[in-house]
Amino acid sequence: MPPQRTRIEHDLIGDRAVPDDAYYGVHTLRALENFPISDTPISIYPELIRALACIKQAAAVANNELGLLDGERTRFIVSACEEVRQGRLHDQFVVDVIQGGAGTSTNMNANEVICNRALELMGRARGDYAALHPIDHVNMSQSTNDVYPTALKLACWFGIAGLVEAMETLRRAFADKALEFADVLKMGRTQLQDAVPMTLGQEFSTYATMLGEDQHRLREAADLIREINLGATAIGTGITAHPDYAALVCRRLSEISGVQLITAPDLIEATQDCGGFVQLSGVLKRVAVKLSKTCSDLRLLSSGPRAGLNEIDLPAMQAGSSIMPGKVNPVIPEVVNQIAYEVIGNDVTITYAAEAGQLQLNAFEPIIAHSLFKSITHLRNGCLTLAERCVRGITANRERLRAMVENSIGIVTALNPYIGYANASAVAAEAHATGGSVYRIVLERGLMSREELDRVMRPEELTRPQPIRPLAK
Repeated sequence: MPPQRTRIEHDLIGDRAVPDDAYYGVHTLRALENFPISDTPISIYPELIRALACIKQAAAVANNELGLLDGERTRFIVSACEEVRQGRLHDQFVVDVIQGGAGTSTNMNANEVICNRALELMGRARGDYAALHPIDHVNMSQSTNDVYPTALKLACWFGIAGLVEAMETLRRAFADKALEFADVLKMGRTQLQDAVPMTLGQEFSTYATMLGEDQHRLREAADLIREINLGATAIGTGITAHPDYAALVCRRLSEISGVQLITAPDLIEATQDCGGFVQLSGVLKRVAVKLSKTCSDLRLLSSGPRAGLNEIDLPAMQAGSSIMPGKVNPVIPEVVNQIAYEVIGNDVTITYAAEAGQLQLNAFEPIIAHSLFKSITHLRNGCLTLAERCVRGITANRERLRAMVENSIGIVTALNPYIGYANASAVAAEAHATGGSVYRIVLERGLMSREELDRVMRPEELTRPQPIRPLAK
């Protein structure tokens, strides 16, 4: 096997041989050696790579308009960025998602890939940095400290849009089931004890409503991360950048990305502040908590089937046991529960990392980014999986549900307005002690006539507010 062809690149540490077929350069190579942490490259998050390419393109255009970057270099940088935005060369973004250096390795990876692809388009060899340089030209007017957080915010915005869409798919699935089960009477429960009747449709409607509320909260959080610090350069003073650069590059990035971005009014504050990421993570945790509660409900409602609640059946997806024949487990709700626990843990990581920032910069944004992107991606996948492989296939055990209502002591609550709390409590106590029917005990005690009782006990009377009509004297 012939030896691998290499090219020599130089940085402040010295010379290194870089694989000749690599679009990345010496800075990326050293990062690969320094951070063998997760074996997960940043390319696993395509929204991040897309965001970086948008930023580099916007910077090149802005620098050209300000007379700082010539037209030829600008043209080829833009072409390379557009290719990356379309999905090309993502395999060249190889640095680990967990890295020291406040994201410098990620920024340099982007600079080198875009630079070497632009050199190729110019008809030059990769590594010919005298013609086009990854720092002097591709990174002009920039610092990792404004590029990286801006890329994170833009990538999060892209990701949140996909998550909200997935949540809408799940919301519609629950809403469809709510309509299907609108006439299915069942017992509601509080503290896992029989409460009062409701419909299964009402129960499923609450899951749809919760998702709709969280979609709104996510859109609000995404709106807050539109504020960026691009143009801040190293610490927010804008050193090495043109006075008009920050405003101009924000406009160009908005046009390129399709996201209406805003330059932070205080770039020094914006460069060190991770509050937007903390808030977004908190909303993601809210989504996770409520989604997990919903999945726990589905597991409870489908428990048994013979010795549990057995109110609904989840679609059977796989054999549930290597030893117990016929066992089928609620594997889809279980996996979504686990996603939720991960998101909650990610939020703790983000909280600590954001708090640990010192003075003018937070060095721990890479772990913030990794945690956020995991939460967004896994929640999105979880919502789609839950919708398609579970919720759409749920069926109701109608006869069992009605039987439990008819045999429940909880229906005595509906009689409170007519016979009073004391009488209702006495009826409930007798029914519990004897196993007798509430219906029969009320009649035997002469508390209501059969006609009056039948009217009050109709399903439509039991599951929604009704005007209280006095009983006949």
